[in-house]
Amino acid sequence: MDKKKLILNFIKKQTIGVIATVGKDSKPEAAVIEFGETDNLELIFDAYHASRKCLNIRHNNNVAFVIGWDEDITVQYEGQAFELEGEERERYKKMYFKKNKRAQRWETVQGIIYFKIVPKWLRYSDLNKDPWEIFEINL
Repeated sequence: MDKKKLILNFIKKQTIGVIATVGKDSKPEAAVIEFGETDNLELIFDAYHASRKCLNIRHNNNVAFVIGWDEDITVQYEGQAFELEGEERERYKKMYFKKNKRAQRWETVQGIIYFKIVPKWLRYSDLNKDPWEIFEINL
């Protein structure tokens, strides 16, 4: 199977991950969040505009993301986060809500914003295999 397709199939089965950002003071911040994805391996999430992750992304949009582990499979993900606006935001929100229906309850909360993360580097690890299946993709 194509490596990107293998990663996408795994990501589609997951609903939460950990996002890591860096603030102006160079201190790291990590948070567990719900996410959606596109067929291009972009990730989609929402956040409150005054949260540390939002403030950090506005300062430095390079982020890391980790998905999985319960099945001894994980994806490490590095990319750039971009705030979504206008038609693009509406299109991505539909994909996000399709996967995370309960997230719609925050859609009308003032201050909720939506982001997409464009991947730059991915590492897939499946520790169920012998030998382990581990590979990286630079995008």
